[in-house]
Formats: sequence, C-alpha cells, structure tokens
Amino acid sequence: MRSITVVGASLAGLSTVRALRTDGYDGEIVVVGEERHTPYDRPPLSKDFLKGNVDAAALSLGDTEEYADLDVQWLLGERAVRLDPGARTVTLAGGRHVRTHGVVIATGAAARTLPGTDGLAGVHTLRTLDDALALRAELTNGRPRLVVIGAGFIGAEVASTARGLGLDVTVVEALGIPLERQLGREMGLVCSSLHTDHGVRLLCGTGVAGLLGEGRVTGVRLADGRVLPADVVVVGVGVRPATDWLAGSGVPVDDGVVCDAGCATGVPGVVAVGDVARCPHPFTGRHARIEHWSNAGEHAKTAARTLLTGVSAPAPATAPYFWSDQYGVRIQLAGYVAPGAEPEVVEGDPGSRSFTAVYRREGTPVAVLSLNQPKFFNRLRRTLVPAVPAAAH
Repeated sequence: MRSITVVGASLAGLSTVRALRTDGYDGEIVVVGEERHTPYDRPPLSKDFLKGNVDAAALSLGDTEEYADLDVQWLLGERAVRLDPGARTVTLAGGRHVRTHGVVIATGAAARTLPGTDGLAGVHTLRTLDDALALRAELTNGRPRLVVIGAGFIGAEVASTARGLGLDVTVVEALGIPLERQLGREMGLVCSSLHTDHGVRLLCGTGVAGLLGEGRVTGVRLADGRVLPADVVVVGVGVRPATDWLAGSGVPVDDGVVCDAGCATGVPGVVAVGDVARCPHPFTGRHARIEHWSNAGEHAKTAARTLLTGVSAPAPATAPYFWSDQYGVRIQLAGYVAPGAEPEVVEGDPGSRSFTAVYRREGTPVAVLSLNQPKFFNRLRRTLVPAVPAAAH
C-alpha cells in the first residue's frame, strides 16, 4: 500500500495519520479537508472559545514541526464528492481525482438544521470553528435574548456559556426530561436542573413549530402556540453523518458508515473512523456511532492496524468516556447506561451538584456518572464490566 488518503481533516483523521506513522507506514499520506483549517479541537468551541477566552490558534491539534515529521500532503478547503474503490480514486468538488491505494473515511457529521431557516440571520448551529466564530460575534454584540433549541450536551454548554456572558437564555427541549436517553430519568433531571440553578429558563415537553422574522429571527413559535422572543437562536438537535459523497461506492451506509469491530467497511482498502463510523463497540456490544472525543483516538489505532495488516480485529473493551462542562460543573460519564440499569449514588449528594453514581444492571456495574468528583470517577470507571464477554471478542 503505497498511498493512503484520509478524507476528513478532523481529530479522527489526524489521529489515524499519527497511528499509521507510529505503526511504521512510510508511504504517501494525503489528507482532504472540507474546512480550510488544519485539525482543531472541537470541545472548546462551545465553552472557552465561545466565551472569547482562547483564540483559534489555541485549538490546533498539531504544530508545524509535527506536521513536517508526519510528512502529509494537505488538501484543505477541498470537498470529497465521490469514492471509486475500483479505480482507486477520490474525486474532489473541483474535479481533481486523487489516486490512492487505501482510504480512511473520517468525514464526521454535520449539524442538523430546522426546515425553512436558510438565509434567516441570527440562526446558528455549532459544529465547526467557523460556526463558533459567527456565534461568538452575535453573543458579544449586544443581542441579549438567546433561545437554544435542544437540551443535549452541546445545547446545554452553549446555554451555560451564554448565561455566563450575561444573556437572557431559554432552552427548549422536546423530551419531557433532557438527557433521559443518555443518563436515565433520575440523573437526567439532576443534570438538567443546572439550567434553572443558574437562571436559565428550561421548557421541556414541547417542540418548535417554526421561527419568526423576516431577514432576521425575532422569535421562536412553539408547538403549543407560545412565542419566545429571540435575538439569536442556536439549533442543537443532533447531527447527520457526512456520507452523501459515498453514494454508488459500494461502501455500506446506514446512519453512518457500517463497519465491523476493526473499522473495516467490507470494501477492500477502505476503513472508517470517528463520528461517521458505525461499529460494534467491544464494551457496549452495540452497533452504533459514538460521538465521543475519546472514541476518535481508539478508532484511529484500530483502523490503522486493519488497513496496514489486512486483518480486522476489535480494539480492547474500553468503556466509552464523555465529559461536559456546564455552569462550572464537570460532568463525566463512562460506560453504557443500558436499558434497565439503575443508578446508585455512592459518594456525595446530587443536591450539592457534587456526587458520583454507579449504574448497575443485574448487580453488575456498567456505567459511572460524576459531577465535580474527577478523582473518585477515575477510580470507579476502572471497575466497569463490558456488556460483551471477553470470549466473544
């Protein structure tokens, strides 16, 4: 394999480049990135960067010296539009054909939008550095009323940051309890109460019928008929995996690129990593996309090994890990909150917003959630038991 093309200049893409070089690959590597930026860290976009505490340079995942050592050809500001495994080519929007022996799909996901909002000023999603730059300009430009649609982790972090900037913030969530799918009912209530603790209005159990305004947003109409005045609206209603460019390639797509546990797609010489990859997870046993920062690095090592050896083997059964910073509280979750898993507070008190809870299923610890107790959390996460028996690997 003399050349490998990584499509997606993301954390997952860069991590795979690093893993390839670490594993001894000395052939050509081309990285295609739709954004004009070299790889950057996304978690601060909704927090320190949105506040204005750090600049874009601080988000960079690599530096000039490392990139020189990695010996990568960067094609930034270029969008891949077609993959032809038979011809071994990746076609770019400008018509260029990149010939390659191996392909790493690391295109991630794009933020979902609300129908009918194209061209309406003041309406934002937050997925990219450019998204964050545009939103930051609005939040610091004397527009005091923000409505966040969606109380997931990104929506909650944006609400927290905006409240810290002094804005009047309302969060709208279609579910009756925010984060119930991720944390369960009891802990979903605890974490979502952080909004009301800090003077943010939280409206649950109602959808959005549409946005008001001509040229610029002026309000949000809810499904129950209420209207919320708004100077700025942030839409945080999930993401859509970036797989359109794979149509006709033979790469299986179903809510992401369908892979085996070794990140192989079934098409020779093509692997997928990061948010776009839907793989069986060796810890949870679920065949699903996992949109966690830590997952990108795990995928990278696995995919690089699969691509270079031709043998697809799962990664170690490490518990998925996620964190979120909201209103000065560090929320950490490891493992998988499986249906039927019940949380037990083993340290601290939920009322103080400083506690650790272990989720058990049939007596077995399968997940741990912590608010502002990182040391206790790190100790307990090592005790979690995979849903998939080791023999099944």
